[in-house]
Amino acid sequence: MYDLYYRFTAEPFRLSPDHHFAFQHRGYKKARAYMAYAFMRAEGFVMVTGRPGTGKTTLVGALVEDLSNEKVMTANLVCSQLEANDLLQMVAYEFGVDIGITDKGALLQHLSRLLTKWHREGRRALLIVDEAQDLSATAMEELRLLTNIQVAGRPLLQIFLLGQPELRELILSPQLEQVHQRIVAASHLEALELDETEAYVRHRLGVVGWRGDPDISRSVYPLIYKFSEGVPRRINLICSRLLLHGSVEQLHRLGVADMKEVLAELQGESLAAGNKLVDNDFLVEDDFEATSDEPAKTTSSHAVKREDATFSPARHLRGAARQSPPAQDSPAKDGADTPGADAKHAPAAASVIKSLQSSGTRDTAEDTDPPQPPSSPAGKSDEGNWRRRMRRANRIF
Repeated sequence: MYDLYYRFTAEPFRLSPDHHFAFQHRGYKKARAYMAYAFMRAEGFVMVTGRPGTGKTTLVGALVEDLSNEKVMTANLVCSQLEANDLLQMVAYEFGVDIGITDKGALLQHLSRLLTKWHREGRRALLIVDEAQDLSATAMEELRLLTNIQVAGRPLLQIFLLGQPELRELILSPQLEQVHQRIVAASHLEALELDETEAYVRHRLGVVGWRGDPDISRSVYPLIYKFSEGVPRRINLICSRLLLHGSVEQLHRLGVADMKEVLAELQGESLAAGNKLVDNDFLVEDDFEATSDEPAKTTSSHAVKREDATFSPARHLRGAARQSPPAQDSPAKDGADTPGADAKHAPAAASVIKSLQSSGTRDTAEDTDPPQPPSSPAGKSDEGNWRRRMRRANRIF
């Protein structure tokens, strides 16, 4: 829904793993390097652990895609709550053994022949077991026995184990000592740090064509980090709900207030992390990347228009005195009037009086300040002309 409103090419925060959105954070790069090293060794077990939602399946999905151009036959098991015999059947069927074969001995024989055939053709076999912490000790031992299928001392099957931290405890148990000794590489995916959380969100948005709409306040990212505890799947949940909120409310800026509302809803549904909402967490100012001065300019423009809309007689006369050219009549002494001045200025007086009657306004205290004569190098002649014009105006009013 929100991907259409914000014109994304896809939904960036789906909860299901998608290696096309893989984010190269520090822990991811280390685990990827360990897996690449173990794959080049072409033997033993590789163990990758992490809390639920930290990206283990995404990591393996990216690895499998990288191997798509290699001669690697891959089988992926996602249901590991199986006993030893059921697990063996699942492995054989995933690699293409006929499902009509159910006898354990026949399964092992067909699987061994298949692996040997691939080896002669220059191909390798890779088995990926997700949620391996649910395997029983006997099922784990059955997997170890599969790595004993060899040709000229080279194992024909390599196994990657993915699981939660409990998988480490299972591998370190005394009854699985032989499995532990065959671990070639092990890596643990930690939750993201604060800086990685922001980079993770912006990375996934960038994959779907985000260009700043919506503009997300930088003050939001610490809140995402706190209430997700840096777990990518929880981050996806929070961000998905935040964008849904923005699309429903038709927002193009998402800030702290929006995040507070979304987190309150998630905690009401018991979907957010265990941290409780505290008002102090939201007493921060929004920090948006895209800033605009248009509101300020609009306010300033309106203020100028309101000021100009009020008519002031004194301001009008002062402006006329400053803009009109010096009078061309003969100089006269101060206080003397020019004959015929009243008749000459009668049309202008009538126009000013009509303007006053239509506006119905009065001068403010600022406008009634007595005007000062203009300074001019012309001396007393210009000052006398200015005084005569002001006396004529006073007679009009």
